[in-house]
Amino acid sequence: MNSVGVSTPLLSPPFLPTKLCSSSGNFKKLVPNNVSFVCRKNAQPKCTMDTSSYAPGGGNLSKFPRSNVWDPYKRLGITTDASEEEVWSSRNFLLDQYAGHERSVESIEAAFEKILMTSFLNRKKTKINLKSRLKKQVEESPPWVKNLISFIELPPNVIIVRRLFLFAFMACWSVNSSAEGGPAFQVALSLMACIYFLYDKTKSLARASFIGLGSLVVGWICGSCLVPMIPSVLLQPTWTLELLTSLVAYIFLFAGCTFLK
Repeated sequence: MNSVGVSTPLLSPPFLPTKLCSSSGNFKKLVPNNVSFVCRKNAQPKCTMDTSSYAPGGGNLSKFPRSNVWDPYKRLGITTDASEEEVWSSRNFLLDQYAGHERSVESIEAAFEKILMTSFLNRKKTKINLKSRLKKQVEESPPWVKNLISFIELPPNVIIVRRLFLFAFMACWSVNSSAEGGPAFQVALSLMACIYFLYDKTKSLARASFIGLGSLVVGWICGSCLVPMIPSVLLQPTWTLELLTSLVAYIFLFAGCTFLK
């Protein structure tokens, strides 16, 4: 018995693109806009698709609509007086919303960095203006104010911390030994330390002694006037007037040996 073989007709490569291209009138209506066919003579048909607006999982990637807005505040959708938290919040929200779209992310980050740079420059300009204003006020002040300011200096932070720790230790020592006796010994040590620091700075023992004793006297007088105003409820029974006055004197001794010259 003879067998009859039926085979599926095969279309040659040159035939298929020719048909597709010739029937473009009805065929183009069935093809999406983002799909295009390239027909070449004696070549295999090729299909190219624009995938810039598609996500890896198959969904569409939305494009940031304000990418071309020049103002960085308007691009992020905030006002010019927005706080730093609002700027960060808007940036994070937009990055989450348009994550995956490279141009949108770059546009959002560029606006965010521009706002940060503008804020930094404004802060720096404000500090410079503040220094210039203070300097101008000092120059326009009366002569006695200029002479008073000339005796004041600002040492490095390390020196301030060290001397503050020393006089704070003297104050704690005086409070802990208040039940045994008065703080005369601690006050004497503090005065000697103040004179030593001033001598190391001025290289004049007479000037250092004068500033040190003056700081002690002024501090003792101020303490004698301020301590009686403190309510007795806030004070411990062992805290005498002499002890509290010495604590005020420590503050003046610290300020005298640290900021005076």
